[in-house]
Amino acid sequence: MRRMATPIVTGLLGALLATTAQAENLRMSWWGGDARHAQTQAALDYCGPKLGHTVAAEFTGWSGHQERITTQIAGRTEADIMQINWPWLPLFSADGSGFVDLRAHADVLDLSQFSDAQLAGGEMNGVLNGIPVSTTGRVYMFNKTTFDKAGLAVPTTWDEVIAAAPVLREKLGADVYPFEAAGLNAIFLVSMAVTQATGKDLIDPATNTVAWTPEELLEGIRFYQSLVEAGAIRDWRQVAGEGNIELFEMRAWAEGKIAGTYEWDSAYAKYADPLGASQELVPVKMLQIDGAVTEATYAKPSMLFSISRNSKAPKAAAEVINCLLNDPEAIEILSDSRGVPASKVAFDRLSEKDLINPNVAAANGIVLAGTGPVVSSFNEHPRVREAFADYLENIAYGQISAEDAAEGIIDDINRALRQFQ
Repeated sequence: MRRMATPIVTGLLGALLATTAQAENLRMSWWGGDARHAQTQAALDYCGPKLGHTVAAEFTGWSGHQERITTQIAGRTEADIMQINWPWLPLFSADGSGFVDLRAHADVLDLSQFSDAQLAGGEMNGVLNGIPVSTTGRVYMFNKTTFDKAGLAVPTTWDEVIAAAPVLREKLGADVYPFEAAGLNAIFLVSMAVTQATGKDLIDPATNTVAWTPEELLEGIRFYQSLVEAGAIRDWRQVAGEGNIELFEMRAWAEGKIAGTYEWDSAYAKYADPLGASQELVPVKMLQIDGAVTEATYAKPSMLFSISRNSKAPKAAAEVINCLLNDPEAIEILSDSRGVPASKVAFDRLSEKDLINPNVAAANGIVLAGTGPVVSSFNEHPRVREAFADYLENIAYGQISAEDAAEGIIDDINRALRQFQ
């Protein structure tokens, strides 16, 4: 007599068939160097079989990757999973419809490992278009050795930075400065001052227009000018006259003659390495202007994992992303190939395994603990940066007043963003 399958056996067979039916052939694209390529392929070789999927790797260097992705998206031939640079979000998904809404797959993608602020960085128009692979931000870093030589503590306020300038020059030489803020750092410094004073990011997220008044921006410019006048930082003209060399490549930095900067936490090693073993570079909590209403921490996703809106298997793609970011084995395989992980479980595991530089971890901790408005990706739009740089340079060369520059910066930025409004 033929026996009927038991409910348990039937359930197991059903689960097996369901798993087989859900197996998908996926593609993933990213940019990076050889180490990132090797680690990512190894992680996919682990995650794919574990989930029952196959994931084909498509990787390039940084150069030309945006153009490649742009062409693919236009032709609907992009990979299912894409590593997306944060400033690209408004270019590919201005209204939030350019990528899959990842919250729709929260049943397989553990979003609880990310803070609300981190997830907000991956949103466009309220839609979660990307998961932050790592969170990076601007942090103050000071050469403790230089300040020690002058008998000074590492600054924790702007008043202390300004007061340190004449002491450093008296004790260590006329060409020693407590801080550096030229080029891009000058833009960040002005923006930081205005955001601290107003509590507002440069860009109003509701309108994609400048949120600051000319008067508010003017105060930020004057703060920057006050540091130049006090001898706390070098003048824009002096830096430009030396060829606008990257700070970490300057001999003055390597010799401790420039003793502070405001840089990405993930770039700590790039600035610490030139100092050698005899000098100590330490990250410091956000310095604040008088009357600050927020720390104005500039934090953003260093990059995002997104899913193509044309993917035929978005849930499977979400499963792979979850494995890459939150699975213990994949976490160790990827390590810090994309910076300090944003995922809490990933950060904790790498920390336990002593796989993160303690100073990098400390700098990243400052970023994550900082306060401030959500930073719009339009802050890094090329024409926004150009407007700031052009006017700040013109001020330095006496070609325009600070008042006229403040109005000009706002007008130029609003003009550049008109297509996104």
